Amino acid sequence: MSPIKLIVKTKSEKYPIIIGRNLISNLSQILKKNSISFKKCLLVFDKNVPNRYVTQISRSLKRFEVYKFIYNANEKNKNQKNVNKILNLLLQKNFSRDDSLISIGGGITGDVASFAASLFKRGLKFVNIPTTLLSQVDSSVGGKTGINTSQGKNLIGSFYQPKIVISDVDVLKSLPFREVVCGYAEIVKHALIANKKFYNFLDKNIDDVLKLKSPTIEKSIYESCKVKKSIVEKDEKEKNLRKILNFGHTFAHAYEASLNFSKKLNHGEAVILGMKSAFEFSKNKKLITHKEFDSAIKHLNNYHFPVSIKNYFTIKKINQIISFMIRDKKNNSKNIKLMLIKKIGGPIIEKEISDVTAKLFLKKKLIN
Repeated sequence: MSPIKLIVKTKSEKYPIIIGRNLISNLSQILKKNSISFKKCLLVFDKNVPNRYVTQISRSLKRFEVYKFIYNANEKNKNQKNVNKILNLLLQKNFSRDDSLISIGGGITGDVASFAASLFKRGLKFVNIPTTLLSQVDSSVGGKTGINTSQGKNLIGSFYQPKIVISDVDVLKSLPFREVVCGYAEIVKHALIANKKFYNFLDKNIDDVLKLKSPTIEKSIYESCKVKKSIVEKDEKEKNLRKILNFGHTFAHAYEASLNFSKKLNHGEAVILGMKSAFEFSKNKKLITHKEFDSAIKHLNNYHFPVSIKNYFTIKKINQIISFMIRDKKNNSKNIKLMLIKKIGGPIIEKEISDVTAKLFLKKKLIN
């Protein structure tokens, strides 16, 4: 199957997303073909990326001056301290704005690396090579960068578009199955909010997607990126339309933060629970029909996915969850903003609720 190419056009940058197999070993040729040039590059890679992939990339870039930064990617290390380490290395090696920072890893690595790239001399060339399904379908597209603080997730960051995104499907074979599920959460989210035809495809082919079967996985990555691309192009800085990409995420980010970003619940699993919460809230507000609700919940209740927030939280945790929901970056008042859904494929609507309403909803979920 030949590589698939999508072009993202925002006000600040125009760049390609390349999806296919055996891409990283041909990285130098891909960069040249897409007119991306530099003399020096810093490879920021997750230490969990198999050495063979880092070696293939290094060999492909042998004509450049290459430096490496090994990053222990997890939510706790997604912080300013590690951004500063990257910036100091770029300064020590006298990088210019015409040089490049190349991220090799999942969404956490990409967020930290792109944030550092946006800060260094007010921006140097950023190349993203996402190596997880989650990052290939979500975080690598759209230019959001960010780090966590004790106050919450992704509260410090910038918008900074890459020069190119290279999604090599072959590297996904090295992922633990739980990481594949994590990526699928964002794939199905994109279908649920904007493309019912794609959702129907996923509903029929979920097993093949989770098994990374070709060409189903390539089509799923492509369709997912296409949804996000269309939204980002219309609203790069999340002023209006792009907010719909946060469907389920107000709950999800609060669930993650309340568990101190532990391995007990990864981002995609939190998003699945968050979307289920958002669907239930939408039904309670009589926004969505029972038929549409039942279809989505049945899909999200796949036996590979987390079942209920009761498996992770007790009633004693409600106030902490609510405190993180209140501090969500979408809020501009004391109320909580939720993205709710009217039907599969959209539209998504924004609703403000009080902390009391949110507490009653979570209490009911944790008791029943």
